[in-house]
Amino acid sequence: MNAHAAFPTDLRAQFPGVGDWHYLDSAATAQKPQAVIDAIARAYGEDYATVHRGVYDRSATMTRRYEDARARLAAFLGGQPEEVVFTRGATEAINLVAASWGREHLGTGDVILLSRLEHHSNIVPWQMLAEEVGAEIRVVGLTDDYRIDLDDVRAKLDGKVKLVALSHLSNVTGALLDAPAVAAMASEVGAKFLVDGCQAAPRLPVDVAALGCDFYVCSAHKMVGPTGIGALWARADLLAAMPPYQGGGSMIDRVSFEQGTTYAPAPTRFEAGTPHIVGAIGLHAACDWIDGVGRAAISAHENALVAATLEGLRGMNDIALYGPADAHGIVSFNMGDVHAHDVATILDDAGVAVRAGHHCCQPLMDHLGVPATVRASFAAHSDMTDVEALLDGLHKVRRIFG
Repeated sequence: MNAHAAFPTDLRAQFPGVGDWHYLDSAATAQKPQAVIDAIARAYGEDYATVHRGVYDRSATMTRRYEDARARLAAFLGGQPEEVVFTRGATEAINLVAASWGREHLGTGDVILLSRLEHHSNIVPWQMLAEEVGAEIRVVGLTDDYRIDLDDVRAKLDGKVKLVALSHLSNVTGALLDAPAVAAMASEVGAKFLVDGCQAAPRLPVDVAALGCDFYVCSAHKMVGPTGIGALWARADLLAAMPPYQGGGSMIDRVSFEQGTTYAPAPTRFEAGTPHIVGAIGLHAACDWIDGVGRAAISAHENALVAATLEGLRGMNDIALYGPADAHGIVSFNMGDVHAHDVATILDDAGVAVRAGHHCCQPLMDHLGVPATVRASFAAHSDMTDVEALLDGLHKVRRIFG
């Protein structure tokens, strides 16, 4: 049974890693459909060759496929191929912006604006940069329903703010950011706007032009794709002015001891060394799979499952919920005085996989006044049997702990 009537009913069978398992940890990493697994296997098998180096036919073919993957992801995000840099994931993409654009444009007295609910990957690189260049970090608060407070964003934006870096969709609360509104506010004071799209890209239509951001980052493994690859989208003019992040093969124009080294244009300038060729091809297949189902349809389906989960949880008077009523794909909660890890362990015994912990969001946990939460996160392959198994498992927790 699917919560969204028009949604395809055969998707679960396309995920060999799911089966009868109630996998509710897609916000951490997504299971892979067979189409993606097959694309990866072919790329590592009969199609394998290096890229950007060989003049033989298979290398040329693989190079075209690698660059086709760049173009595919660009279209997936609403950008252009020359605006997409392949990275090891969103974490490296944020570090790239911090180390390259940040070192060039931030100095003593400048401000980086973050929020209380950011993932550590969108906090620590900026802390490291701020310490290095003498910049300051300002932290935006949250509303009562655990959204980024846009009034506080406006209040803390001034001429000293050079960068705003916020999550498009919270990996804990499932709250969606009004990114165009933030982009307009940032533009008024001349600040650049980076969006962490890890949770939004797999489940929501993304158009970087409509968002109005300057940088957008995502990770393939959260998008039913492989681990070890992600991307930075950035406006072409910003990429063209940014210095290299790492040195090595491929990112050069010419290397000389006598005359020094000159660098390739963006995005190649930021892709030193042999790239994750197969990862890019797997990411291409993942984008095709997601769009084949439809991101709007995936979002509606997941949100219906969230609504059903919230309805069930609200019937338990010992449940504390952390997120808005219209959370996207994610439900975070705690059960009375039972530690989140104990809840997750008992759920695991019942065949339900959830995340328990601080979710790489310790400042948010401090704000909530808890050490951890239980997080159930849905995907296209999820259905009402997962919701029912989760709720049944929680009743088991109550019986065990009284």
